[in-house]
Amino acid sequence: MEHLSFPPLTRFAVCGGTHGNEMTGVHVVRQMKKNKVDKVGHASVMTVLSNPEAVKECRRYIEKDLNRCFTYAMLSAPLGPSSTHEMKRAKELNALLGPKGSPEAVDLLCDLHNTTSNMGPCFILSNQDWIVMHICKYVQSKALNWPVALIKMGEDESQTYSLDTVGKHGFSLEVGPQPTGVVRADIYNMVKEILELIFEWLQKFNSGCIFEGGQLEAFKWTKTIDYPRDPSTNEITAAIHPQLQDNDFKLLQPGDPIFLTFTGETVTHQGEAAYPFFVNECAYYEKKIAFHLAEKISISIPSISMDKSIRINKKNI
Repeated sequence: MEHLSFPPLTRFAVCGGTHGNEMTGVHVVRQMKKNKVDKVGHASVMTVLSNPEAVKECRRYIEKDLNRCFTYAMLSAPLGPSSTHEMKRAKELNALLGPKGSPEAVDLLCDLHNTTSNMGPCFILSNQDWIVMHICKYVQSKALNWPVALIKMGEDESQTYSLDTVGKHGFSLEVGPQPTGVVRADIYNMVKEILELIFEWLQKFNSGCIFEGGQLEAFKWTKTIDYPRDPSTNEITAAIHPQLQDNDFKLLQPGDPIFLTFTGETVTHQGEAAYPFFVNECAYYEKKIAFHLAEKISISIPSISMDKSIRINKKNI
C-alpha cells in the first residue's frame, strides 16, 4: 500500500465521564488534572469531564445518553424548551472540542469508557481511520499482559453519534469488566498504561517516526441480538446462558447456548458462526441489546508518518 503522510497531531483530548457511572475515566481525568498533565512532547493535552452532572449523581446520564448525541443532525438542531440536558452539553462539547468535521476540531480524541462485559481493553472505531489503527497496533505490540481488541462499528459517516467522532481522529477506549459506580484498581491501572503508550506513540509520530504498515486483526460488527421477550408485555424471559456469560470474543458456533429462559429452557444460536461482544452489558438492557455479534477480519494498513513539510505551530501547543 502507498505510504501516507498526515499533519502533526498537536491537540489531544482525553475525555471521561461521558457516562457518569463509568468511573475509570472519571478518576483518570481528575488525576490528570491534579497532575497538570497538559502537554506531551509537541502536543497539548486537554482533559475533559464530559457529563459532570451525571457524574455527580453517579448515573449513566440525566435525560438522554450523551454518547448518542453527536450526529451532525443533532449538533446542528436548535435548542429549545424541550432540549435535554445532554443535548445542551453535546453542543458545549462540540464547541470545545470541534466543531465536528471542521479544521478547528482537536486532532485526536480518546473517550474513556467502562463496560460490565468481560471484554478487556478495546479500541472502538466508527470509521476507517489509519491513525487510530496504528495507535491500536502500537498498543497491542507493547501491552503484553492482556490482549487489546479493535472493534469496527461501521456506521455511515453522516450517522456517527459518539463523542469521539468530534475529533479529526478519535476512538472510544472501552475496558471491562467493571460494575457501574465502581472503580477497580486493575482496570484503572490498565487504562493508565494504555494512555502512557498512546502518549509514547504520539511523541514518536510528531517527531517524524515512520510506522510500518501490515495486517491488523479487527472485529467488525455484523448484528445485534436482543433478549427473548414476552410478546404481550415486552419483558425479557431469559438471561444470558452461563456458557456464553463472560466469553466475549470467543467464537460462537451455530447450536451453542446463548440464553437460559426463566423456566429452565436453553435457547441456542441459530445464525452463522460469529464473535459475541458486549455480552450482558447492563446499560444495554434499555436499548434491547443482549450482545453484539462480529466477524473477525484482517485489515491491511499502510505505513504512515507525519508530513514534515507542515511545521508544528508551537503557539497552539
